[in-house]
Amino acid sequence: MAHVGEGPTHEGVGIHNWRLPPYNRWAFWHVKDILGTTEVKAATVASPLSPYAGGVADPLAQKVVRVDGTESTPRDILADTYTDAFVVIHDGALVAEWYGPEGAPERTHALMSVTKSIVSCVAAALVDREILDVSIPVNAYVPELADSGYAEATVSDVLDMRSGVRFREDYKDPDADIRRLALCEAGIYSYLTDLKAEAPHGQRFLYRSAETDVLGWVCERVSGLPMAKLISTLIWQPIGAEFDAEIITDTTGTAYHDGGLCATARDVARFGQLLLEGGTAVDSAGAVGTVIGPRWLRESSTSDAESLALFADSPAGISMPGGWYRNQFWFRPGGFGDVLLCLGIHGQMIHVSRRTRTVCVKFSTWPEPQRPGDLQDTLRAFDNVGGVLSGHYLRGRNPRLPGIASGVNRHGVASRSADIKNL
Repeated sequence: MAHVGEGPTHEGVGIHNWRLPPYNRWAFWHVKDILGTTEVKAATVASPLSPYAGGVADPLAQKVVRVDGTESTPRDILADTYTDAFVVIHDGALVAEWYGPEGAPERTHALMSVTKSIVSCVAAALVDREILDVSIPVNAYVPELADSGYAEATVSDVLDMRSGVRFREDYKDPDADIRRLALCEAGIYSYLTDLKAEAPHGQRFLYRSAETDVLGWVCERVSGLPMAKLISTLIWQPIGAEFDAEIITDTTGTAYHDGGLCATARDVARFGQLLLEGGTAVDSAGAVGTVIGPRWLRESSTSDAESLALFADSPAGISMPGGWYRNQFWFRPGGFGDVLLCLGIHGQMIHVSRRTRTVCVKFSTWPEPQRPGDLQDTLRAFDNVGGVLSGHYLRGRNPRLPGIASGVNRHGVASRSADIKNL
């Protein structure tokens, strides 16, 4: 199902306000009209998304308990959380698809930090080809980092965000490193070389976008190719992406590896299906091929005492109890088993449940970079969608996730709510 409505105009949207409401409603669908980007080429022939045969109750209509204790439905939660688009796939079949104002199946949308997980898979493909060794220090691949805080941090350290480098990821502070990195006139690589260490490498988990930019730099250096080409050749074309994507670039033409990719919801769902299938994808002829070796995702999805402890001691441990972070992926205990997540600010996400064989994609334009209540409500909604589609859902049983705070306010948009509820 698809709906395309009237959206805001582009008047007044520019480089300094494109992430801010109300401009982001238009801007996230039109990034290449605002910022410098490089094209990420799709497959010559797209892999098909099979139609869903049905046979179960409406997965968007079943009851789910929000973080504030009220009862709702996935459809209402999507309507109340600034959704721009969503796609649901079960066992490779397209179950549901919806687009809000400015959206369309062929239109790309900003993915923000969902990009990190895609860059992770680029690294995985290079490891498979024995071009990259994650146990080697990043400065061995990129000598420019030898005098920075990243000296002697391994590729694995940056993959798991365990370097000791000082980098403030405060999206609301204009003086924080995350903002300075985005606006550095000399380019992101220049900024990375000036970062300093504040702790030993490998002894903490702390989410910082600079780690992924270092990882992307390493991938480009060992391959001799720019990130746009790497994503296209190693990921986008092998998964049978239907539409070209684009990645935002800095003043030097370098890609923002940490959050610059813009892609269509359908192709992001195809990427989610790659993760669900352990690194394999079906091409246009129906043949199954390996895109990344199974070891990468198997190791990522296996928690150990150290990864759980480091995560629990981090700020993320409060909002995602029992979770962990490995190889640029988030993992969280869900209502129907552990869930792999790819997350980006302003409400971008991929929810992959292996137990329920379900992939859910959501594009959003939250008015703030982070909205914990909206995130947790959406994760619960997607848990239940997978439960319904797989037959695991038990009516009247909506397990609350431990440690999630209640009493979080939400603010929906009436016109968008009506559109989603009419699905």
